Amino acid sequence: MVRLAWPGWWLGLLVGVASPVAAQANIPPPRVELKENYPNPFFPATTIPFEIAPEVCGKGHQPVVSLKIYNVLVQVVAIPSLASGSNRPVDSLRLGCGEHHAYWDGRYRDGRGEVTPGVYYYQLTVDGERYTRKMIAQKKVTSQQ
Repeated sequence: MVRLAWPGWWLGLLVGVASPVAAQANIPPPRVELKENYPNPFFPATTIPFEIAPEVCGKGHQPVVSLKIYNVLVQVVAIPSLASGSNRPVDSLRLGCGEHHAYWDGRYRDGRGEVTPGVYYYQLTVDGERYTRKMIAQKKVTSQQ
């Protein structure tokens, strides 16, 4: 005899409470999506894609967007630039909705050279809301023959 932990499981099936499809149907699409950088791990440069949903730009509003790279000590290491050809740093920019790409050349913002291998975090701020992901800087291993 099989005993289930939730005795009213059959009622959940009838109403759709236990169904993961029903649960996902009620989730609204994300307003902002910070995607994974590529390549990851990277060296020396990486691209960071992000998308701002049209709902954010209602009534002609253009959100204020910043993107910063942090080390594990939560120190700002760099501010990537827009990859759209303008090369403007993504720091308190007003951007329209849609998909954007930021480019980071893997260098410290003070020009000290390339970052050391390790874990870094990139944080996107859109109208005060923050989204954070992790990335890895890894030196290219060259084989010596």
